Amino acid sequence: MPKKRKNRGRGKGGKGKESIVQCDYCGALVPRSKAKKITRNVSIIDPQLARELREKGAIIPTYKLTRYVCIRCAVFYGIVKIRSREERKRKKRLKA
Repeated sequence: MPKKRKNRGRGKGGKGKESIVQCDYCGALVPRSKAKKITRNVSIIDPQLARELREKGAIIPTYKLTRYVCIRCAVFYGIVKIRSREERKRKKRLKA
């Protein structure tokens, strides 16, 4: 059976077995290199209140929220876009 992708959709290389993470949307168990990792800073305080407190010189704590999403959910929720075969093969060119 032919392979669709050279790396079989993973970033593992030849490292052997790796840990499994759970998708935050559907609960599927996915290898860590295959899942999409989404990290964002989250504040508990309302944004308007945070802006007012910052103006007065207060330090507002934020914490990092890390989510792992399987490819099916990433495509469904628009986190990852579907690319054609030509776009997948095309390498990103660095601007000099």
